[in-house]
Amino acid sequence: MLQDIEPYLVCPHCARPLALDARTLRCPNGHGFDQARQGYVSLLAGDAKQGTADTAEMVAARSDFLAAGHYAPLERALAAAAAGVAAESGLVADLGAGTGHYLARVLDARPGAAGAALDLSKYALRRAAKAHPRGGAVVCDAWRPLPLRDGAADVLLNVFAPRNGPEMRRVLRPGGRLLVAAPTSRHLRELVGALGLLSVDEDKDRRIAEKLGPWFAPVERTEVEFALRLSRADAAAVVGMGPSAWHTDPAALAAALAALPEPVEVTGSVLVTAYE
Repeated sequence: MLQDIEPYLVCPHCARPLALDARTLRCPNGHGFDQARQGYVSLLAGDAKQGTADTAEMVAARSDFLAAGHYAPLERALAAAAAGVAAESGLVADLGAGTGHYLARVLDARPGAAGAALDLSKYALRRAAKAHPRGGAVVCDAWRPLPLRDGAADVLLNVFAPRNGPEMRRVLRPGGRLLVAAPTSRHLRELVGALGLLSVDEDKDRRIAEKLGPWFAPVERTEVEFALRLSRADAAAVVGMGPSAWHTDPAALAAALAALPEPVEVTGSVLVTAYE
């Protein structure tokens, strides 16, 4: 709920603390932000754009796919990594949270913590606001100052999402952990050629480490590899829920999906890296 994360939020205009008054967050300088009826609150600066945010169709595809349990091994790996952080209270913040699915699993492993789902897509956050009873959902831009106070988060999640190193460092408390989940070059490899998906290059892990290097040091890596048996509908959801959704021709995709065996055997391969 929004009240669970209120103590950690700051105004996007002046960075002053926010206090919840009924269904409105207000700062001492008089800036106010109303909670939407779907449960989320927008803390976007006035000139921010949502053009790159996930669409309603992308969100629906992701929600259905994750709810079917296809990425359960990744969920367990994230929950286990987060459970290793000493304090079980405090805040878990998920930057690029989408529907809040992974955040909810981590909150299950940290029974005293509150969870902040941060994303640019209001369609995703309509679902994230209801993903867990101790979670709240906030619309914000990952590439701008995050609406969290300094050192707010004990655990910071980043699952298949943008990484703003300086802001992530600012909002993570000393001794906290950043958990980054990124696909390896083997992830969904059976579908990449068959459906024309965007591929993951071999140097992705190195590039992430270099980008985060000025602010974080890796302390633990866990490679999560698992087998998937997907229907054609599941395979379509994989395309529709990720960045390939912006780059596929609907007619060509339909023909490629029809040519797949059913079920199709697919490899899931994700690297979870813990940073401090």
